[in-house]
Amino acid sequence: MITGNKGEWSEIYALFKLLGDKQLYAGDADLKKVEELFYPIIKIIRNENGGLFEYEINADLVIISGGKEKLRIPVKTFTEQAVKLLATIKGATGAFSIPEVEAFMTSINCQSLKAKSTSKTDIRIVIHDQRINQTAELGFSIKSQLGGDATLLNAGKTTNFIYQVLGFKPTPKEIKAINEIDTKSKIKDRIDAIKKQGGKLKFTTLEQDVFKNNLVLIDSLLPNIVAEIIKTFFTTTLSSIKDLTASTNNSNPLNYDTQFAHTFYDYKIKRFLTDVALGMTPSKVWTGVYDATGGYLIVKENGDILCYHIYNRNQFEDYLFANTKLETASSTRHEFGKLYEDNGQFYFKLNLQIRFK
Repeated sequence: MITGNKGEWSEIYALFKLLGDKQLYAGDADLKKVEELFYPIIKIIRNENGGLFEYEINADLVIISGGKEKLRIPVKTFTEQAVKLLATIKGATGAFSIPEVEAFMTSINCQSLKAKSTSKTDIRIVIHDQRINQTAELGFSIKSQLGGDATLLNAGKTTNFIYQVLGFKPTPKEIKAINEIDTKSKIKDRIDAIKKQGGKLKFTTLEQDVFKNNLVLIDSLLPNIVAEIIKTFFTTTLSSIKDLTASTNNSNPLNYDTQFAHTFYDYKIKRFLTDVALGMTPSKVWTGVYDATGGYLIVKENGDILCYHIYNRNQFEDYLFANTKLETASSTRHEFGKLYEDNGQFYFKLNLQIRFK
């Protein structure tokens, strides 16, 4: 029996729904369908344990190949299955199985919820691009709004940023008192306590050099910009990437020449989000090569599926920029949020985790 959570079942829903719709719609920054921008689907490719399976759309039939025999299933069957599956996913909690859907999956050589993948690509779709009259095979990562909010960048010790505490030389007793603050917003309150003693946080480096160098590869000053955004998150009530970037833009900590209203911070943060979305992780050396051909399919709460693709880079960047926020991860697990001494200097670590909102 196959069991999975809402996000995992959303991958099967996406397969059924797209085969039923026969086309893929682009979305805008506000997660709305761009009615005039759609791509007819020629086929969908899934990498199953038994090898590659192709679901090719031919008029009102889906022709499935890759198994022992070619199967021909009416397109409307996929639409019916998608409707049933959506209702079940919406009503479920935790991990669950759907025997009726599983029986249909087995009949079409679909054996697992998650397509076998080593990259961020969950599904590959061959589309026809009417603007250039060519077909293209595109890889997508599926993000579902049917379950909890998905993360864009997971926290780890790898995502710790180190700040030096200047203007305050605490005694061991003061360090202990600050680190023992255990309120609901303890990180914020510890920083407040440091500030009250005249201390301020100045970014020095990241805990892990791989992530630092990944950021430098995207933009040489990106570590400083992200550090400023994290500090703003932990010292204000702002949490959305868009608001945090606007605040950083206003304070202009890197003293960019703003006389011509260049949007330095917006541009660099959008580049960063796109690279994270399409393959960059904190622990692996990033070469700038996107997994597959890079894009997201968003399964909306109403069941619509929107595509954001590197094809339409500006829309993809705007979507990421408008729909992400920072979040406080576990400070005990990732070892941040405490005042500490090292070689007579005082430091404080903050952590980066980015989630869809």
